[in-house]
Amino acid sequence: MNKNKTLPKRSEIPAEFKWRLEDIYPSDEAWEEDVKKVKEMIEQIKSKQGTLAQSGKHLLDALVLQDELTKTMDQVYVYARMRRDEDNTNSTYQALTDRATSLSTQVYSALSYIQPEILAIDSEELKKLQASEPGLEHYRKLLEEITRFKPHTLSAPEEAILAQVGELASAPGKIFGMLNNADIKFPMITNENGEEVELTKGRYIQFLESKDRRVRREAFEALYATYGKHRNTIAATLASVVKRDVFYARTRKYESALKAALFADNVDLSVYDNLIATVREHLPLMHRYVALRKKMLGLDELHMYDLYVPIVKEVEMEIPYEQAVATIKEALRPLGEDYGRVLETGFTSGWIDVYENEGKTSGAYSWGAYTTHPYVLMNYQDNVNNMFTLAHEMGHALHSYYSNKNQPYTYADYTIFVAEVASTLNEALLMHHLLKTTTDKAQRMYLINYYMEQFRGTLFRQTMFAEFEKLIHAKVEQDEPLTADRLSEWYRELNVAYHGKEMVVDSQIDLEWARIPHFYNNFYVYKYATGFSAATSLAKQILEEGQPAVERYLNFLKSGGSDYPLNLLKKAGVDMTSPEPIREALSVFRDLLEQMEELAGIQTPSTP
Repeated sequence: MNKNKTLPKRSEIPAEFKWRLEDIYPSDEAWEEDVKKVKEMIEQIKSKQGTLAQSGKHLLDALVLQDELTKTMDQVYVYARMRRDEDNTNSTYQALTDRATSLSTQVYSALSYIQPEILAIDSEELKKLQASEPGLEHYRKLLEEITRFKPHTLSAPEEAILAQVGELASAPGKIFGMLNNADIKFPMITNENGEEVELTKGRYIQFLESKDRRVRREAFEALYATYGKHRNTIAATLASVVKRDVFYARTRKYESALKAALFADNVDLSVYDNLIATVREHLPLMHRYVALRKKMLGLDELHMYDLYVPIVKEVEMEIPYEQAVATIKEALRPLGEDYGRVLETGFTSGWIDVYENEGKTSGAYSWGAYTTHPYVLMNYQDNVNNMFTLAHEMGHALHSYYSNKNQPYTYADYTIFVAEVASTLNEALLMHHLLKTTTDKAQRMYLINYYMEQFRGTLFRQTMFAEFEKLIHAKVEQDEPLTADRLSEWYRELNVAYHGKEMVVDSQIDLEWARIPHFYNNFYVYKYATGFSAATSLAKQILEEGQPAVERYLNFLKSGGSDYPLNLLKKAGVDMTSPEPIREALSVFRDLLEQMEELAGIQTPSTP
């Protein structure tokens, strides 16, 4: 929309391109009323401490009040934060956000006794309480989920000690964050225009996408030379965070740190192992892609710094917002009339904040409160990437919409394990539509390249990260040290295995582990790969089976958090305890490879 060099002010954005936060609260005064209500409920919930075991009625009253309190608090916080996101320079909403954050801390502090108090109730006694109060049937799954943790919950004094060391346990991540985001300074490099430019983490990928190979190599070498100066410090920090994970797992009587991390989602170890084994089985496809990339770039040697530069010359694909909306609606037709109706409502009823303005929060997200429709923040630019981002965020939004409409507040929230499925599925359907309708050869090649890079970055790369995490935790559990040299050695072996003989695995990449912040949030990255695989498999089923697959998928969206994620996905049509969904996703990658080879007139070694 805005073609000028300067960003418009918030007031200059037309109303039809702004979200309608009045649907949450008609005014700031109405927000203040709910703040008062939250404060009153905090005192009410505090008064119930120590009473939960007295009767089924007491337990029910506390759980009902907890739901009402957190539901209202969510609405208070979402409104304040999203108002601030419209323009972060607005001091009114800076203040409201600060107040909401403080109030949220008070709420969760007041609620902190509920779970330990329930866990302190004898199992048989808890069953009697449930039988005595019919209203507790609604909370049966919640109570089961709380008591599932009982074998891994310590005595009250021991839990208090663990709570007190929580700040110490978070120290490695904080130290890495300060080093990585504040203290590390990268050198100047010479850009494509011969200008001296400071290398930053934000600019790094831009430099790796440069058509000038010298720029790519210089940025790559400069980045890792900088991390190399801190390699021992970062190794000690990473070792500390892994030891923390192992300590907590052992203290809470889990078999391993990995099993402890999977327990929260009730995910079996086979899911993690199947992902790695199945991707390993299909590494020849990744090697074939590397060989294709090498040939299409016309290089004698493909280096690690050549992985991000597009293999297809940039094509003009300007996509205004209105065109993106129309394309997405058409692409998602396979999801049926009801999905299309909700999607249309989202596009026309104040769900989306479309364009960038002065002070607006960058990036994109989908968010909202249970009590209203979901919202999407965009900073739309007229290109392919932003069209896919819009489809992605609307996938999240409609997942939340269906979940909130069909589940009570207690079970509406879905886990991170399934969160990326709905968004990635929308992207898969959009890509299928574009490839089906795009006749221009250059544009088709550009789109295929875009999609293959998603597979490389999400399925292959995140699985490699997951394998590295599993390895380093196992080493600590076997009392082996994590030194910078050993971490680099193991990381290099993975890169060689994943990229194959056509790739020159530069020595600098051995240090990539030193710059990955995800490793400080243990066993998280595998969910990117499983979510991507599940979404790709479901999209394939929807396109091939039609209505039966659509109904299964819509029921998945409507289920929210009413069951464990693996059960929800199985009902939708993907069994993540089996390698099949990952194999199905990789079969799509194989098809893309073959299409690109045909369009480019290039043959690479065939893969089994």
